[in-house]
Amino acid sequence: MHVLGINAIFHDPAAALITDGKVMAAAEEERFSRRKHGKRPVPFSAWELPEQSARWCLEQAGLAPSDLDAVAYSYDPALARPAERMGLNDPWDHLRQDYARRAPDFLAEALPGLDPAKVRFVPHHVAHAASAGPVSPYPDCAVLVLDGRGECGSHLAGRYTNRELTVLGTQELPDSLGLFYEDLTQHLGFLRSSDEFKVMALASYGTPRFADRLREYVHADERGGFRARPVPWADLVPPRPAGGAWNQDHADLAASAQLCLEEAVLALARWLRERTGEDALTMAGGVALNCVANTRLWRESGFRHVWVQPAAGDAGTALGAAAHIAGQKDTVEPMPTAALGRGWSDDELRAWLERAAVPYEEPADIAESAAEALAADGIVAWFQGRSEYGPRALGHRSLLAHPGKAANLERLNAVKGREEFRPVAPMVLAERAAELFDGPLPSPHMLFVHEVAADWKARIPAVVHVDGTARIQTVDRSQEPLVARMIDGFERRTGLPVVVNTSLNTAGRPMVDDPRDALECFGSAPVDLLVLGPFVIRRGKAFA
Repeated sequence: MHVLGINAIFHDPAAALITDGKVMAAAEEERFSRRKHGKRPVPFSAWELPEQSARWCLEQAGLAPSDLDAVAYSYDPALARPAERMGLNDPWDHLRQDYARRAPDFLAEALPGLDPAKVRFVPHHVAHAASAGPVSPYPDCAVLVLDGRGECGSHLAGRYTNRELTVLGTQELPDSLGLFYEDLTQHLGFLRSSDEFKVMALASYGTPRFADRLREYVHADERGGFRARPVPWADLVPPRPAGGAWNQDHADLAASAQLCLEEAVLALARWLRERTGEDALTMAGGVALNCVANTRLWRESGFRHVWVQPAAGDAGTALGAAAHIAGQKDTVEPMPTAALGRGWSDDELRAWLERAAVPYEEPADIAESAAEALAADGIVAWFQGRSEYGPRALGHRSLLAHPGKAANLERLNAVKGREEFRPVAPMVLAERAAELFDGPLPSPHMLFVHEVAADWKARIPAVVHVDGTARIQTVDRSQEPLVARMIDGFERRTGLPVVVNTSLNTAGRPMVDDPRDALECFGSAPVDLLVLGPFVIRRGKAFA
């Protein structure tokens, strides 16, 4: 059975393909279109489909649209209500619903040969849930979904038994923890539905002195739900103009909102743990990308395991919608990796370099070449294998640097054009992680924060955030042998089993996906070495 999943209604349009219960491919449209997040989450863009990523998923499996048994669309307009009845200020939402109802015909036009009758609407939060529970390592688990909004809600709590979902609780709009955090993001001068992670980083610089005021608007109840209504932010702190300087008030407001979010999410998770008795919690929805809250859940919720979908935002609903429909006939297998996007053979990469007419080398050991450059304090652009599904660079489309040089934090933020308060992450061998970091292990998807051991903070200062934590990625040798050998080579030269890993892109641009993107990024940013498969391009030679 071939099922193509589609996310298109709000933001981060994406496509995913499941064949006979196996996850074959998944990719976000932004990686093809080069538009950050694919599009803005406004009603006027709801007609836009992930046409390029959908066609690529089919090509990857050698399928035509007519070969599909179903197309799963991660939104069900039949469940939606008029925006004003849901307490939302969204006067054009009716246009979004109209586009959603017409999605079968739009998809048939975008994918010639597709029978529009094969398009199945999947409720948005069910799609989020199915992107977590069924594809996680835990066939029996609790599932928690929190985001901005779906058709008429912002939350789902449930339980998977043998990968079958039972819904235990939901929260109707206008109460929304996701919209609460989005509103703050906009108030602090960042781009809403995009820059919420910046608020989380800024929160570490503040103290939660506004928390009591915010709890009047945001708090969990005793029935597995919560209240999260619009906050008069300007009564607390004046808004920060976009691009303006931030001050301590802004950081304190971010810290206060972060604390209130954590408290509400923790209460929801504890309620779910009491209702289900499960050891494993799986999570999806945009709020699940808040790695500080995730770690607090791991420490305090009572769940033994916490697993978060790597593409927890709306992009992941493409995979979840496909998993939900496929699961009605086949047993859906656990997600094998986050590396579900495009990849190129060595011959194809060589052809790209020849067309670009850049001087390149093919060293005997690419891992050692990268390790040598990193040990010499070079910045390395690392392009290997299939691209990652989700917002985190996990060793396939990464910028790497020396973690022992404190100046490399500022240096990388300058290379990428990012705010100075933004942290960068450590990539560490899984078998060494417990020596350096305290937190949930393994952590292969960079979705938790860990306390850095006291005797390591001075040794790897570039990756230690202002609060003494780091958002780590653990590397399993059996799954990422090349990355592991690169880290081994770096440790032999420096004594550090860690390298800096941040996404291979510059501010406002999607993560690099294909060889052209990699070459363009290398040409425009002060990167010392581009590793493209088995090949290297050195800045001094390329721009001599």
